[in-house]
Amino acid sequence: QVQLVESGGGLVQAGDSLRLSCAASGRTFSSYAMGWFRQAPGKEREFVAAISLSGGITLHADSVKGRFTISRDNAKNTLYLQMNNLRPEDTAVYYCAQGLRADMKERSYDYWGQGTQVTVSS
Repeated sequence: QVQLVESGGGLVQAGDSLRLSCAASGRTFSSYAMGWFRQAPGKEREFVAAISLSGGITLHADSVKGRFTISRDNAKNTLYLQMNNLRPEDTAVYYCAQGLRADMKERSYDYWGQGTQVTVSS
């Protein structure tokens, strides 16, 4: 049984930084691509970033490019999202996901974490 557990969310001010983590268990972490998605109240879930099995390829949504960085540590079975220069528009529940390929489509991921709340005040 796959488990993905996010942590690191919280309440911060605009311009601050946060580092989210996603601890994975239940299947071989290094055999799967990973992604981050987010969902704000009243909005659809949207793609944030994705990373290939070894971390050699990364994708970032235009809205976060240059501010957020996805990474992974396969030895620790952990996915990260470094978020810098946070904006109020970044306020959302952030979900990590595991799937077969690193892309922006939700259908590429078959397991999801419970989410962690990120709130950015102005």
